[in-house]
Amino acid sequence: MFSNKNNVNILTALLVQHGVRHAVVCPGSRNSPLAHNLNECPDITCYPVTDERSAGFYALGMSQALGKPVAVCVTSGTALLNLAPAVAEAYYQHVPLVVISADRPPQWIDQLDGQTLPQPDALGRFVAKAVSLPEPRDEEEHWYCNRLVNEALIVRHVPVHINVPITEPFFDFTTASLPLERRIELLPSDISNPTLSHVCCMFIQSKRPMLIAGQPMNPNLDEAVLLVEDDEHYVPDFVLYIGGSIVSKRVKHFLRKARETWVVNATGEVTDTFMNLTHVVQGDGEVVADQVRFLLEQQPHPFVQKWEQLLEKVREASMAYEPDYSEMAAVKYFEGRQEEGCCFHYANSTAIRLANIYARHKVWCNRGVNGIDGSLSTAAGFSCVTDDMVFCVVGDLSFFYDSNALWNQNLKGNFRILLLNNGRGGIFNMLKGLEQSPARDKFVAAEHHTSAEGICRQNDVVYLKAENMEQMQQGIDTFMSMASNRPIVLEVFTDPSADEQAFKGLHTRLLQLKSGGDGLEG
Repeated sequence: MFSNKNNVNILTALLVQHGVRHAVVCPGSRNSPLAHNLNECPDITCYPVTDERSAGFYALGMSQALGKPVAVCVTSGTALLNLAPAVAEAYYQHVPLVVISADRPPQWIDQLDGQTLPQPDALGRFVAKAVSLPEPRDEEEHWYCNRLVNEALIVRHVPVHINVPITEPFFDFTTASLPLERRIELLPSDISNPTLSHVCCMFIQSKRPMLIAGQPMNPNLDEAVLLVEDDEHYVPDFVLYIGGSIVSKRVKHFLRKARETWVVNATGEVTDTFMNLTHVVQGDGEVVADQVRFLLEQQPHPFVQKWEQLLEKVREASMAYEPDYSEMAAVKYFEGRQEEGCCFHYANSTAIRLANIYARHKVWCNRGVNGIDGSLSTAAGFSCVTDDMVFCVVGDLSFFYDSNALWNQNLKGNFRILLLNNGRGGIFNMLKGLEQSPARDKFVAAEHHTSAEGICRQNDVVYLKAENMEQMQQGIDTFMSMASNRPIVLEVFTDPSADEQAFKGLHTRLLQLKSGGDGLEG
């Protein structure tokens, strides 16, 4: 029988799955659930050592002899600090120690309670990864605990630290078996031919594979998922995710229905966006994606073709939809006149969502953290070091927040800004339920009556504006083609309710495909 502590059982199960077969165990009450599980597990051999400082070096020696990770388990308080000399030695010898420390619940740290000190980062830079596990109370916290353990155990050749807060009571050992936990595996850092072939074979041999590319963009995927999110026939069983941020919440929730995801990134980082990650391939995502696309050209896959047909129908419907004067109409018209050799930056929020509908080229966007604060400065800096035309499509809050980007003597005439000004954060008009709050317009959406004209004048920036469809189209034609040695801003004023109706109209047009008007199947 095992402990009734969920985080302890998750950890024990994953230690076994990641190949840990030896553990040095130090005495203590707080770590008794850990000691019990390690001893109870038939796949792990335990070695008792009372002195924690000595225990760390015992584990170091075992790992040296075995060439495999060895765990060392201690109770809370200074017991963990006593491992520091051995952990430092292991770090510089590149020896894979797994330090496991029991801990008090976080609310009792620094409250003059017994054996409490801040443990999660106590070993500092001498561990490659340090995690502190939650005590799971629901499925999402269970997923989080599982992910944290995997993040630590996926690291090789250097020590890691797994801190385990445990609440009383400690001595309930009534769980009949360990949980079946998802293991995340790291594939080699150099994408050698065998690894690349293995990834491609997994994709081609799956019944319902999907290749997902994150940033810079995933055009029309959100609209396509809107049509099929309740249709199990479109749910992939294998997702190959070429890193980068996904803009759409709808897409992320849909892909969490998939059976498993393999992510490709340059760092080998565990990014479990869809909550079903099983493999991390450390390498160049474009190399993997190009190989998959090449194989699909040689051997088309029915499920991939099914999605391509759906996306094509969505693209056609999106382009056929003619919104009334709005931000959507402005971006559609602008994208319809884009030229080769230009660079395109889109700010976060509504702007990047419109790019996902209409852009058919590379898009730059600050999707690392998704903030609106530096979009204009990023595009401005980009324009300073290239002779290409650089366009930035930006909303009003993002523009005014970052307007000092224009206060710079290095800016040139190759920088053009399409400013979409509807007098607020328009995205907040589309969040269901928020309309019930009287604080929405003033405090959440930051309603305002500000124009960029004065800012442009003080910074010697050419200013154009549009207040209707004809002015907008003429303005876009002008600001894309006119010669200038200074940046140009075209400020397009729209009504937030019209912007909201434009999105709703597009969704209505797309849902006609779902209802059978044009049919989803090609």
